[in-house]
Amino acid sequence: MKKVDVKNSQELYVENFRKQITDVENILLSLDHEYVVHGNSEKFPLTHSFSEGVYIREMSMKKDSVVIGAIHNISHTWFLMKGSLIIATEEGVAQYNAPVYFNSKAGHKRVLKALSDSIFVNVHPNPDNITNTDELEKILTSKSYKMYKKINNKIIK
Repeated sequence: MKKVDVKNSQELYVENFRKQITDVENILLSLDHEYVVHGNSEKFPLTHSFSEGVYIREMSMKKDSVVIGAIHNISHTWFLMKGSLIIATEEGVAQYNAPVYFNSKAGHKRVLKALSDSIFVNVHPNPDNITNTDELEKILTSKSYKMYKKINNKIIK
């Protein structure tokens, strides 16, 4: 019987998922099409709220819409307040039905498909009480896995 290196298999799966989702995202973002949205828009309205040390970002999704999220630098909690989503990450694919919440690990990039009209909420730590959402996005997310690794190594050291 051949011995399988489970850890190496998982690392290859994660690397493959990351490459595939990045490739799909880059192809979509290169298209000039009405159904491809870059960031915040009327098709995916965002609401931003702030409490002491907390940043809350709410997104409305219409049925059958798909969102490829950013790479999150910091672990956080998300809530599905309304609807039903299929969410794919490097850990697998799962269906979530509201109401539900989940603790998301740092370094994850999610692909969300709305099975019905949905409301999805991310709750991020915000110890400096920053209210500029562009500044928060730069702190909380990375545009590439290479950037994430660079930031993550700084955080660990």
